[in-house]
This record gives sequence, C-alpha cells and structure tokens, in this order.
Amino acid sequence: MRRASSLVGALLIGLPLVLGADASRASGREARPMSRSHASGSRGHATHKSKASKKRAMRSHPSERRNAEPADAAPSSEPRRARGATLSILPNEIACPPDMVAVAGRVCVDRYETSLVDRGTRRAWPPTYAPNPERAATTASFYELLREKSPPMGLGAQMPIPAPPTFAIEAEAVSLSDATPQGYLTADVAESACRAAGKRLCSESEWLTACRGEGVTDFPYGDHYEQGVCNVYRESHPSFLLHDNAARYHDDPRNNLVTFEGRPLLQKTGASPRCASRWGSDAVYDMVGNLDEWIADEGGVFVGGFYSRGTRSGCFSRVSNHPRTYSDYSTGARCCADPSPSR
Repeated sequence: MRRASSLVGALLIGLPLVLGADASRASGREARPMSRSHASGSRGHATHKSKASKKRAMRSHPSERRNAEPADAAPSSEPRRARGATLSILPNEIACPPDMVAVAGRVCVDRYETSLVDRGTRRAWPPTYAPNPERAATTASFYELLREKSPPMGLGAQMPIPAPPTFAIEAEAVSLSDATPQGYLTADVAESACRAAGKRLCSESEWLTACRGEGVTDFPYGDHYEQGVCNVYRESHPSFLLHDNAARYHDDPRNNLVTFEGRPLLQKTGASPRCASRWGSDAVYDMVGNLDEWIADEGGVFVGGFYSRGTRSGCFSRVSNHPRTYSDYSTGARCCADPSPSR
C-alpha cells in the first residue's frame, strides 16, 4: 500500500495521518518492542516455523529488549514539568457508585478501564474502532485493501478485519469487569465520555494515588517489579505481528485482537488478579499495563503503560509527547468522580 494513497484518504475525511503512515514520525510516539515471527501472532493463523524463526521470535522477550520504549525509562526523558504527587490518605469515609472504588478518603475511581456505550440506546461500541462510524468505515476499508495485498501466509492476510459499527454514538464511559477495554481514544473523547457518565478524567495526583494503593507502593502489587503480574512489557507487538513493522498501522482494528503463543496481548479487564491496587476490601484493576490511560492534562498525558510498552516504571509510567487529539490502539481511559460524604 503506497503511502500516498493513505495520505489522500486521510485528507479526504479529515483524519489524523495514521493510516499506513509512519506513526513514530507522524506523532512522535516511540517505537514498540518487536517479535521476529509475524506468523505466530495467533493460534489458528500460525504457520510452520523453522528453528531459526523460533529463535528470532525468542529475541522479543523483555530481557532481550533493553532499549525498548525509552520515553518513560528515566526522569531525564520527561519534559521539565512537575509530575503529580501522591495524595495523603484522609480518614474520611466516602460514598462512591457501585462501579467505582473509594480512594484515599478523597475520590472515586473506576474499578476497571473504560468501555463505551451509546448514551441514549445503551448499545455497546466495539472496542476495535475509534467511536466514530464514518472513521470506522474508512479504517475498515483501508485495512481490507491492505490485507488483500499482504503475504498470503502471514497473519496480516489470514486475520479478518472486524466488521465496522454503523450506528452513531454519543459516547458514555462505563466500567465493566471481564470486558475488552476501549482503545483508539483521544483525550478529548475520553473526557467527553467520562462527563456523559457524570464523571471526569482523573487528575495525575488522583490517578497516581489510586495506582499506588493504600500501601503507597510503586506497583499495584508491591515495591519491586515482577514480570507478568500486570499486562505490560509483553513478548511482542501487534503491528509487528500483523505487518512486520511495529512503527506503523497503529489504527488497525485488529491490533487489540492479536494473540501471541495462544495468549491475547490485550487482556479482559480484571484478568490479572494481582495487578490490583488495594483500597480496603476493594481494588482498582489494571492501572499498570493493558492500555495507557489518558488523564486530565491540558498538554496531553497518558499513564500506566500498555501491554507492549517496554517499561518497568509501574505507577510512574508516563508519556507526555502527544497532543490530546492523538489516538491509537493503546490509548484508553479511566474515569474519576467526586464522592458524596457518607451518612
């Protein structure tokens, strides 16, 4: 697929130049870790692998990818802006809606990452597409054409394009267990969806406090990184498995459906039971990994890391080099709300 065709298509409908474009150059987003065997992305789509190809695939293990995702690996890579501070825990008892967790006696935080429904009909929006039916149709058409031109034995040709939704949506955020969370969100759409639910995006301090739990640890489960407890720093990258190129095609609706060696790269909400930030007898799930989560920041910040980001920063994983209008398969959200005092 020629780059020119994707540019023309994007310009015609006013979309960000992501379709078929080099996303790392167009948006400033850093490249993701890569596997060296795109055929192994999904059981049922896998082809026979030689010993050499298996060896190349093994190179994607986190221990082999020391230079992956440098943006949140060290404080020196961050812009000179103060990060949010962890809030002190108040002795207040606060009342939160059933789908939210009372955090630090201060704020209610969604228990799970955001899914979307239409505010009027309550119809669920498929999480494989940005919440815009016209954009979904154009995206599906682009990737169907690309699929037809892909190597026939590769995952990119064998994995079908999900049917795009055709209904209009006034997006409302919902927090659901055992659901595929919504990627492809801009900060503006995420904020609007939270507001439609009577909530809002979390401030950075609120988000960081919730993530660290009442034990104030660097990870939801403790102070030391443990590989595999949260869904982060995974073995491979969906765009590499589909397209043999991790730096492009970040709006492919199949990205969050890809599996690697039988395991989904994006997991259902709550599927990592130890990746739970504890607050009393309750917990907030998946604040590290799964999807990045937009927070309330005028310049654009998402936090927590996503499944293929090579980070061991835990609750301090933070990316601030994208505007609020940016989106790709890895950008999700989580809502906060002001509590009502308990009676």
